[in-house]
Amino acid sequence: MADRENIVRNSSLLSPRTTAAMADTIAAATVSLFLKPSTRYSQLFLTLTTSLPVLRFNSLKNPKFRPLVVSSSMSIESAAAPQETSSKSPSFLDHREGSRFLHFVKYHGLGNDFIVFDNRDSSEPKIRPEQAVKLCDRNFGIGADGVIFALPGVNGTDYTMRIFNSDGSEPEMCGNGVRCFARFIAELENFHGKRQSFTVHTGAGLIVPEIQEDGQVKVDMGEPVLKAANVPTKLASNKNDAVVKSELVVDGVTWNVTCVSMGNPHCVTFGTKGGEDLQVDALNLAQMGPKFEHHDVFPARTNTEFVQVYSPSHLKMRVWERGAGATLACGTGACATVVAAVLEGRAGRNCTVDLPGGPLEIEWREEDNHVYMTGPAEVVFYGSVRL
Repeated sequence: MADRENIVRNSSLLSPRTTAAMADTIAAATVSLFLKPSTRYSQLFLTLTTSLPVLRFNSLKNPKFRPLVVSSSMSIESAAAPQETSSKSPSFLDHREGSRFLHFVKYHGLGNDFIVFDNRDSSEPKIRPEQAVKLCDRNFGIGADGVIFALPGVNGTDYTMRIFNSDGSEPEMCGNGVRCFARFIAELENFHGKRQSFTVHTGAGLIVPEIQEDGQVKVDMGEPVLKAANVPTKLASNKNDAVVKSELVVDGVTWNVTCVSMGNPHCVTFGTKGGEDLQVDALNLAQMGPKFEHHDVFPARTNTEFVQVYSPSHLKMRVWERGAGATLACGTGACATVVAAVLEGRAGRNCTVDLPGGPLEIEWREEDNHVYMTGPAEVVFYGSVRL
């Protein structure tokens, strides 16, 4: 094992504090690490040799940072220096999976983060729900809001997407997750710089993501489901079989809610009955969210969106996700929010929806009744995990 001084001496590009912390960590663990330069991030390839991935390095947003290769012998060399081995940089696609290791890529969509596995050789996920819970743990695992699997397509679709939430439950769909899924497929199929679309089978039905030339992902999310029984909710319909601005008592307070399904259930509220316009930053989301999620009028539980209206084309939203809690973004929630805002007469059909992790562009198109979502998805790091 290399000593701490050697590690520090060969890491002059890092700040002293970062170097010292990195040296202490490397000296205590066996890690194979590759940092790949990117226009926005230095991407990370990480192999962990513990029973669970308890060590995590974050991506570095530093355009001057040169890639480093940290070998299992703990020596550090600049990737720019001459190498005796192949000059090709390590890639997660170049490493064959053994019976004990699985490769993954961690992505995020506006901070809503996912561990993504290439599962195209099997119709069943390689990870069990209880394993997904451990992997999603932010202290003792990799850390994520969910685990996504790219499986073979069914019923004529190109691919199938399945998701396990951080609590082990399986949602029908996830808007930010499908954008991450699309970018993952684009990397697997080498779609970079090309405008490509493909079909994805999900628990919510057919989804069609399209990779834009600028790297953004536009997703045809399909038609919103408004019939109360199909959302599902036990609240009585009050507008053409839909629940629009209906009253819901939560912890003694009456809220006005609109219920929408984007393949998964959503309860959207713009405030309490007779109250002032909602100021979403002032909400105690951790206190209120679970009370909506587990309310007995939602037999399948629900995602809940708390929405503030800036203008007819600009909304702000905070979300409590079913099975994941407070997250930085929710794509299906942003779609449901715009549908609810239109139904309540608060906004038009084209809106920017601000979430804690950033904005999404949402359009509820009148011609085909489909909802279209456009937003980013970014690689965080590449890695392998031993199960």
